[in-house]
Amino acid sequence: MSDAAAKPLWKRALNTAVRLLGPAILVYVLLRLQDPRAIGRAVLACNPLWLAGALLLNPVNIHLKVVRWQRLLRTRGIRFPTGRAWLAFLSSAYIGMLTPGRVGDVLRIQYLRHDADVPYSEGLASIVMDRLCDLYVLAAFVAFAAMRYATAIAGQLAWLTWGCLGLVVLGPLLFFIPGVAERVFGTVYKRVGRDPEGHGLGRFLAALRANVGWPLLVTVPLTALTFVVNYVQGSMVARAMGIDVSFVDVMCLLAIASLLGLLPISVSGVGVREAFFAVLFPTLGLAREAGVTFGLLVFVVIYVAITLMGFIAWQISPPPTGLVGGPSDSRLAARTGKD
Repeated sequence: MSDAAAKPLWKRALNTAVRLLGPAILVYVLLRLQDPRAIGRAVLACNPLWLAGALLLNPVNIHLKVVRWQRLLRTRGIRFPTGRAWLAFLSSAYIGMLTPGRVGDVLRIQYLRHDADVPYSEGLASIVMDRLCDLYVLAAFVAFAAMRYATAIAGQLAWLTWGCLGLVVLGPLLFFIPGVAERVFGTVYKRVGRDPEGHGLGRFLAALRANVGWPLLVTVPLTALTFVVNYVQGSMVARAMGIDVSFVDVMCLLAIASLLGLLPISVSGVGVREAFFAVLFPTLGLAREAGVTFGLLVFVVIYVAITLMGFIAWQISPPPTGLVGGPSDSRLAARTGKD
């Protein structure tokens, strides 16, 4: 019996209700607008060339993320072909975009295990470090945005923004504190890492910590570049709508929206992003309707487009079900240059 089927009915109902909270927020925002039909008019009036340009940047962004993932793997002496890495990344993104928390990322471990004979602990470390790069670079953009919009982000919204930022920055640091990480994450790893005895935890932490230091000189700039590409896409969406908003403002808006979108109450930030833009756009001299429209178009241009690409990749190369045995410690040591 699968884990999902083994969950009590009330827990499954609660999980579903939580996932629908974001769309419920979107419906509430739409009902509160003075002129909801303005969204449809704004979409129809968009310049299709700017939207097409934004769509064409998606492969660029995906390739940068694939290169970063390959770089993280090479730190441990693991080489994964670019074509296969693309399919693995997109197929996992297909599931990740449809679930809160982007849990589909872990499917990449399945591809690594099957294609490159990579132990689960090593694959998991590459995914976790991949996410940590995103979190810390995003935190830097959000900190800048929160200071820029200090007058607009006040009260509960300010507490929520800075609270999320604090969790993003401080929480993952536990992974890098020797002794503490082993105690705190030991039980969790035994379950998540499919390792009842927990033997792979040390290897997981070693692989994770191997990407701290000099490797960050490559992975952090690559990560920052992926965010910049997203912000350029957002700016192109704004141009398509004909709204007067600077690139810096687009960057700040999308950065904070991405942080709030990490809350496990939505799918790909739907509802949370639009509600935030509806609050912030009037401070920029723009209508709330423009904010909601901007959020929906960003969702379609970036998230829906990547989901469609992932669906195609899934059909070409779904996650393999036949697993080869993970390499022994001696083979891994020979490959990574460790004793």
